[in-house]
Amino acid sequence: MKTTTGALLSLMMFLEYFVWGSWYVTMGTYMGERLQSTGVQIGAAYSALAVATMISPFVIGMVADRFFAAQKLMGILHLLGAALLYSATLVNGNTVFYWVILFYSLLYMPTIALSNSIAFSQMNDPGKQFPWIRVFGTIGWIVAGWLIGYLSIEKTSHTFMMAAGVSAVLGLLSFTLPDTPPKDRGASTSISKALGTEAVILFRNRSYLVFFIAAILICIPLAFYYGFANVFLVEKGMENAAGKMIMGQMSEAIFILAIPFLFNRIGVKNMLIIGMAAWTLRYVAFGYGDTGAHLWMLYAGIVLHGICYDFFFVTGYMYTEKIAGEKVKNAAQGLFTFATYGLGMMIGSWFSGFVVDNFKTGETHDWLKVWLTPAAIALAVLIYFILFFREKKSVPAANNV
Repeated sequence: MKTTTGALLSLMMFLEYFVWGSWYVTMGTYMGERLQSTGVQIGAAYSALAVATMISPFVIGMVADRFFAAQKLMGILHLLGAALLYSATLVNGNTVFYWVILFYSLLYMPTIALSNSIAFSQMNDPGKQFPWIRVFGTIGWIVAGWLIGYLSIEKTSHTFMMAAGVSAVLGLLSFTLPDTPPKDRGASTSISKALGTEAVILFRNRSYLVFFIAAILICIPLAFYYGFANVFLVEKGMENAAGKMIMGQMSEAIFILAIPFLFNRIGVKNMLIIGMAAWTLRYVAFGYGDTGAHLWMLYAGIVLHGICYDFFFVTGYMYTEKIAGEKVKNAAQGLFTFATYGLGMMIGSWFSGFVVDNFKTGETHDWLKVWLTPAAIALAVLIYFILFFREKKSVPAANNV
């Protein structure tokens, strides 16, 4: 891969995740300030991205891969997305805002797969080259959070305007990206194939089924963090909360480097256990933390994001890849994403909204009770996983399970 191509792909990843990080983290805070939204309404808005995650495989599998060059479709989607992000700043009602976010999410989520496809098409050694390209996405998310904190705009519509502007830039840039023609032009497809249902063969392996159920359930605590961590930190009085939250992405970038060394040394089960235990610790830290003597607990809850995400979800993708084998690995990854960031996050987003509303006291919330709820759920999932998951020393491929 040429240096200029690598630089262009790195810029693509940087902008791709800068857009997401610009509005997603602080949307709940913005909705509470501008739209006077309830917890349920905030949870509903976050569930829109989960709905889009469940639908995007159809866009990629049944449309993009058969009819359109990836870079051109990505350019169109980001330009349309820029218009929707800007229109979100003009909305004053929660119902209309939800539909704007839903339609925008339906445009944005397919671009993640498209950007990956464009990058992979230019690589002769994806295993070594892709991480160095993808890390610029994490950097983009971090820079977006830093800018929001530095400019003190997390409660304002400027976050969406910033995202809209960068989305427009990425939309135009996309037309200059390397040509990535449709890979399955003329091939037959189906809804079940797009969903990855052929990977259900993996459920014949009892341990994988236990893991798969745990992965869906652990997304309920995950939704609490994505939807309400910034709302919580702002309400607690933490200065530059959005800027402080980028420590979670920094932690994620650091811990992901440890996974290749630990995956075969301590085993899948122990890594997943560490990840789930970290979810419980994070929410206990949030529950008992404050901006006074226990400020360190708030920082601990943020920094634990790296262990929470990497040790469960990144490890989970690797475990899925390992057990699926070559024949159904793509379908397995699609099904795993559909179930976790789609179904699991949708359930979690709605449930977290109800919990936050239930513990509202006047203009504030009983955050201890709010955070102990996902802590208890994560602990229950952890116990279930420890009791029923059995790790095999040699994991069979899907055609042998």
